Amino acid sequence: MANTNLHFKTNYDVSNKIEPFYKGGKVQISKDEKHIFCTCGSRVNVLEISTGKVVHSIEQDDQEDITSFALSCDDEILVTASRALLLKQWDWRKAQCTRSWKAIHTVPVASMTFDPTSTLLATGGCDGTIKLWDVVKQYCTHNLKGSSGVVHLVQFHPDISLLQLFSSSLDCGIRLWDLRSSQCVCVLQSHYSAVTSLAFSPDGGTMLSSGRDKICTVWNLKTRTVKRTVPVYEAVEGVVLLPAKGDFSQIGVKTKDLHFITAGSKGVLRVWEASTARCVYTQTLPSEDDNPSSLTYLLPLPASSRLAAVTAEHNILLYQLPGLTTQQQFVGYSDEVLDVKFLGKGDSHIVVATNSCQLKVFELLTNSCQILYGHTDTVLSLDVFKKGALFASCAKDKSIRVWQMDSASGQVRCVAQGFSHADAVGSITCSRLKASFIASGSQDCTVKVWELPADFSTTGADIHQLTARATEKAHDKDVNSVAVSPNDKLLASGSQDRTAKLWSLAGDRDLGLLGVFRGHRRGVWAVCFSPVDQVLATSSADGTTKLWSLQDFSCLKVGKNTSLTLKYTILIRHPQPCSLPSGSDGLVKLWTIKTNECVKTLDAHQDKVWGLHASRKDDKMVTGSADSNITIWLDVTEVELAEEQAKQEDQILKQQELTNLLHEKRYLKALGLAISLDQPHTVLTVIKAIRQSEDSQQLLERTVLKLRLDQKESLLRYCVVWNTNARSCLDAQTVLQVLLTHLPPEELLQYQGARTHLEGLIPYTERHMQRIGRLLQASMFLDYMWQKMRVTGAPAR
Repeated sequence: MANTNLHFKTNYDVSNKIEPFYKGGKVQISKDEKHIFCTCGSRVNVLEISTGKVVHSIEQDDQEDITSFALSCDDEILVTASRALLLKQWDWRKAQCTRSWKAIHTVPVASMTFDPTSTLLATGGCDGTIKLWDVVKQYCTHNLKGSSGVVHLVQFHPDISLLQLFSSSLDCGIRLWDLRSSQCVCVLQSHYSAVTSLAFSPDGGTMLSSGRDKICTVWNLKTRTVKRTVPVYEAVEGVVLLPAKGDFSQIGVKTKDLHFITAGSKGVLRVWEASTARCVYTQTLPSEDDNPSSLTYLLPLPASSRLAAVTAEHNILLYQLPGLTTQQQFVGYSDEVLDVKFLGKGDSHIVVATNSCQLKVFELLTNSCQILYGHTDTVLSLDVFKKGALFASCAKDKSIRVWQMDSASGQVRCVAQGFSHADAVGSITCSRLKASFIASGSQDCTVKVWELPADFSTTGADIHQLTARATEKAHDKDVNSVAVSPNDKLLASGSQDRTAKLWSLAGDRDLGLLGVFRGHRRGVWAVCFSPVDQVLATSSADGTTKLWSLQDFSCLKVGKNTSLTLKYTILIRHPQPCSLPSGSDGLVKLWTIKTNECVKTLDAHQDKVWGLHASRKDDKMVTGSADSNITIWLDVTEVELAEEQAKQEDQILKQQELTNLLHEKRYLKALGLAISLDQPHTVLTVIKAIRQSEDSQQLLERTVLKLRLDQKESLLRYCVVWNTNARSCLDAQTVLQVLLTHLPPEELLQYQGARTHLEGLIPYTERHMQRIGRLLQASMFLDYMWQKMRVTGAPAR
């Protein structure tokens, strides 16, 4: 028996979007530690840490790139600097620019910071000058000259009573400015390369500086001398002092001496003891990550005892002290998305293959990301097994890998790998009934079937080595796509040689060729089995999508697209088969296969949609594009049907109520209800009913004048429509007479579009007057003829 609850899928709506929010540049965390501010071209994006979503986006009107920004210490004021040499002050919660002024710098601003009171702003320019601004009184207080080259670092002393500013430029010295005298008091010389960050002790007497010359320097600010130089053997980009209070024994802190954490070119966090210049702890990374990305920023979150590290690959990681355990990870920029699949119980995660050798697993609830290492070249394709805990990947490194997600922790690890292809592996597919095998297609023109162990937990921590149970020279050119049938008995392959082939998986060692699908004029990019019929769908670079019979390999239907179809899927939970092709024009189209009709076009991407996957219940789908955006779509067909049904029921009830009101001659309420329905014809029916009653003119005046202001406004709009028709113009003119006679012109002109409506009334009113004039002339001639007529044969008087 058919399920009557299934409806044609007619619409999907965007429910979530993972898009680039950081492309390099400055990163700052709010004092309440709830938001991360980061630059992305001409925007400053505000990321909410708890949800991982961009909650505010502050964008320059002139589309100029932002060179620097600063958030005040009280989290109230955001100031941005752009290449247009303007400083802009923002109410970032409303994304409104409250003030803008010229930076006075002759070249763009490279750095800026607020003082602890949030009243003074220091800007360091590429012209070697530093300017201080009073953001409350809105004027420039200081113009500090003397730095050589770009001032890339400015920072106030935490004790504002000292009125001291530290800066660094290309000469690698740290300048100390006395703001009372506007003079450079001294230049602290220790580094031989760019100084990257400064950190102050709680009492303000000690300062720590880091540089790309692979050293950190501890300064005594009272004597302005070097206390200790610590060689760290890497270019350091960020340094943070560990709090004096707290147990940090997990990371090697055994004494109460000064300890600090460094982040730099080696891509790991390290803890140093300042007094002995000794590294007491080095962060351990996943064993597969042989070449970690360098770190560009290290920021403290003291209230929650956390650290934020920013990598050169634009990832932001949050570590929890005292163990430096990874708490959250956000991906600022994903590059091109090549494939994407739902993962986990209830499709709670997605796994994404981008233009890199790493895989990214996003938790949809928080947008937190886990990065998977293992492949050594770009990952090209993904597929997920039925239960959603296992998935497979293939890459340009000629390998395939199988990954397993732990249902409790959500952590993913590699459990198996296979190496026997001779070229890049471009497509992979998993068995459908149970996790028993995977099939892969490669640029070496072969298709391989890999046997999986019955239980990966028995293999222990080691990665299981897969061997191919069957290998077949399938095509003459690259194999672009492979797919397994729902019963695990058939395998389809599509190739750049313009053909698709059907194979039997019954053999233990070899694949049996069952048939060849010929007809495409260019390479076949995607093959997909129908879950309900014995049909195979193929899409090609020739712009067509074809449905083929598995019985006789004939073409059943041809669909033409305006662009190249890159991915193709057929929805299961549907009364009739529906397909979702994604194209090179950034569009995803929903087609009804039976009628070959496109019922909906989904537009959310600006570039090729490489990845497309529907959830197991077909209630969601995910798309990934070359524009770096990942979009989660939710099926809203039933919601829209319910809304439409509720709207129709409400209309029927109101129509019935309107009929009752007219029958009871309660014209005021009837007219108000008709206007609320926004149906000019229904309103006209009420007006006609009023005009047909006794004492119609006075009754119409009383009814119209008692209407609300917005109802009178709607009535005037309807009169313009009625006045265009000779049958209803008299009703329109009667209502207009009431409105123009009893309402002052000032009130009429307050109505929205009143001038336009009144101007629209004039030409048709003139036309009606001319028609009435002609009718009057004709009636006078008829009256004259009547008076002069004589009955034939009547005696003359």
